Amino acid sequence: MAGLLRSAVRRGFASGGVLGQSRAFNTRASVILADTKFHYQDLYEPSAPKDVPWRKITGDHVSVVEAAGRSVLKVEPEAIRLLAQEAMTDIAHLLRPGHLAQLSNILKDPEASDNDRFVAVSLLLIIPVWAMLLTSCICVQLELLKNANVAAGMVLPGCQDTGTAIVSGSRGQLVWTDGNDEEMISKGVYDTYVQRNLRYSQVAPLTMFDEKNTGSNLPAQIDLYAKDGDEYHFHFMAKGGGSANKTFLYQETKALLNPERMVQFLEEKIKTLGTCN
Repeated sequence: MAGLLRSAVRRGFASGGVLGQSRAFNTRASVILADTKFHYQDLYEPSAPKDVPWRKITGDHVSVVEAAGRSVLKVEPEAIRLLAQEAMTDIAHLLRPGHLAQLSNILKDPEASDNDRFVAVSLLLIIPVWAMLLTSCICVQLELLKNANVAAGMVLPGCQDTGTAIVSGSRGQLVWTDGNDEEMISKGVYDTYVQRNLRYSQVAPLTMFDEKNTGSNLPAQIDLYAKDGDEYHFHFMAKGGGSANKTFLYQETKALLNPERMVQFLEEKIKTLGTCN
């Protein structure tokens, strides 16, 4: 679009006079804008409903009330706090059954190597029947599942890097709260980290050169959006710091955007990362 506008400006100068320049610019710009139809799309929009198991935490702290002839879902502050606490606890200790199913599928894969099957068997043998939800830490695979087995006991977390709490929520217009949603989410995060054996990873700047651990793993990153409907959706995650320590920004040109050059670029940069965390 910038190129088209520059072209319009050049034609305006060629027509002579300030009025001619303005007329050419405005006419061309209006045509361009008229051809651009409005279309809204959520920034993070799942391609399909999430195929994951859900569990009901409680039936308390929520109710349905009538207002202006419509049914409204009323959500008490404790419901939001409790949800945040349960979510962050699960993240620290548990993993979805689908992840473990991927391990068992290795045994059925005709293309799996002997080493692949050895690792899969080793992992599956040490998982008790009751531990269908596990979490993991970045380490040698066999030790990973041993570690996950311990984490499923809900005493020690799956990884010492218990991360920064990041929460995204979409609240429908027919959902009522007291308006302090961010505070209750933060309280749930706080309760999880101070009541369990989880590391505090957040530091606050005191001066240009001094900082101090907040002692609660707060603040959390919280993004809430307004939607239509009568549902309140949340996405919780704990962002570890290890990957951030290996993050670099490379400003490249469009010449990079082809398969051959992209593979070459990635191979070159990945080799500079060194050992894994």
